[in-house]
Amino acid sequence: MNSAFNSWGDFFAMGGYAFYVWLAVACTLISLALLVGHTLWQRRALLAQVRRQQARERRIQAARQTKVKEA
Repeated sequence: MNSAFNSWGDFFAMGGYAFYVWLAVACTLISLALLVGHTLWQRRALLAQVRRQQARERRIQAARQTKVKEA
């Protein structure tokens, strides 16, 4: 099996197209990193919303039980 490049320098030069190749790689990796970051942020926000909703439901249920005991 033969290597496509004779040296590491040739690999990083990408046959004269290094700017475009590495720009495309950078854009792809940045996009993926942003996607992962946004997904984690959304997950955290969703879990916080679920916790708030559950706490609200517990408060409503406790208030109903208190109201029934008083009556």
